[in-house]
Amino acid sequence: MLEYRIDRRSGIATYLQIVLQTKQALRLGLLEPGDKLPTAREVVEATAINPNTVLKAYRELEREGLVEAKRGLGTFIRKSLGSAPADSPLRDELADWAGRARDAGMERDDVAALFTSVLEQHFKGDGDA
Repeated sequence: MLEYRIDRRSGIATYLQIVLQTKQALRLGLLEPGDKLPTAREVVEATAINPNTVLKAYRELEREGLVEAKRGLGTFIRKSLGSAPADSPLRDELADWAGRARDAGMERDDVAALFTSVLEQHFKGDGDA
């Protein structure tokens, strides 16, 4: 089951972190149509956030057509995103690159900034929130 990690220092709204992490799991094939998301109560217990924040995130995912709330049963994935499975050879190459960057003394934020700049360069106009 998906476990959300909330970074209170990121500057990104908590509900949006849940939305983005769910989308990432969909893109990586970690969540598939029919899978159940954790209940709001489970997320609250694991992250110590307000239940309304979880519900707001789930409503946003529902509005985007990615999940479906079934009264009394939970919230379920409706469709997948992207085509970047977690076992992709490209993931292995990226993991190797990230390890080399760390070994070269780069900080996490520096690596993220560098990667983001390369993404911007290669995917101009393909923005996807």
